[in-house]
Amino acid sequence: METPLTLTDVEALAVARMDPDWSEYLAGGAGSERTLGENIAAFASWRLRQRILCGIDTVSTATTVLGQRVESPIVVAPVAYQGMAHADGEEGMARAAAAVGSAICLSTFSNASTAQVAEAAPAAVRFLQVYVFRDHAVTDELIAEALAAGFSAIFLTVDLPVVGSRDRERRIHWAFSDGSLPAVRYAIERGVTGASLGMLDPALDWAYLERLVSSVPVPVVVKGILDPEDAVLAAEHGAAGIVVSNHGGRQLDGAMPSLEALPAIIDAVGDRLEVHFDGGIRRGTDVATALALGAQAVLAGRMPLWGLGARGEAGAREVLELLREELAVALHLTGCRSIAELGPDRVRRRTSQRPEANPHIRYSPRG
Repeated sequence: METPLTLTDVEALAVARMDPDWSEYLAGGAGSERTLGENIAAFASWRLRQRILCGIDTVSTATTVLGQRVESPIVVAPVAYQGMAHADGEEGMARAAAAVGSAICLSTFSNASTAQVAEAAPAAVRFLQVYVFRDHAVTDELIAEALAAGFSAIFLTVDLPVVGSRDRERRIHWAFSDGSLPAVRYAIERGVTGASLGMLDPALDWAYLERLVSSVPVPVVVKGILDPEDAVLAAEHGAAGIVVSNHGGRQLDGAMPSLEALPAIIDAVGDRLEVHFDGGIRRGTDVATALALGAQAVLAGRMPLWGLGARGEAGAREVLELLREELAVALHLTGCRSIAELGPDRVRRRTSQRPEANPHIRYSPRG
């Protein structure tokens, strides 16, 4: 079996092997995909400061995320329907994360249940991403099941009150049933009807966050924040962390790139809660840049999923290893022995106009 040598190789191999509609789903964003492209291009606005003769023998990528020790700050993002990318699905992804010391955040719309993922990868650090159903009791039960299975944090996604205008998805011929998702099956059993995303509560508010924080014994992270005012409100309403994210460019086309939003949010709440980052991670140097700007961890979705699509669990593990190895190289070359030393003094903003997105990155619709 062909083994990809680089992250670019992984994506190309996955596209060649996956069902074309599913590779389009994974690659796509909202509208004209301007925000999707700008998530990637935003990293070119920053320069890592290379330092020399620092006397460094080895470096460490280890850190803590929400109180959990991990060997890598790269958390697998909560991408839905992973079983459609490869039969290994979320269980294989969790095993891959455990093998390299990363954490995994499981989507509400996973093809595997929290119990199945916990059984498949008992050593993995596991978080649950939550979409809130109109019937809140469904969400309460899903959270209870995850906690019983040893999941150690809840990531509340707040940037999907309605589904973004995803032009590319409208061209896809879906070939699966919502009934393949354990969470949706449970909702249907409770009498909830409609397509999966139509089952969600569009009217969540800060009071819901407060109730959730008070009802669970684990940290609650608010995922989908781009504005410092919302970051402050999340801290005031009890969140243990936030994820600076625009949903991978899949919601509001024209929204701010996640990396552009990160510095102001760090200034507003970086000393009050954990700030994680999501959006445009394609290389280990991207991870280093986000960490230098203040993020405590990053979430990567598309790259691990390309790995899964290319070679199943082994491919996902290879991607997570490559990202961590590239991060380690960046640490060494910026003169940092550990992530703790990777601060804002290791980056400089590019002073000239931001260049266009890399034309070799695949994010344009099929023509």
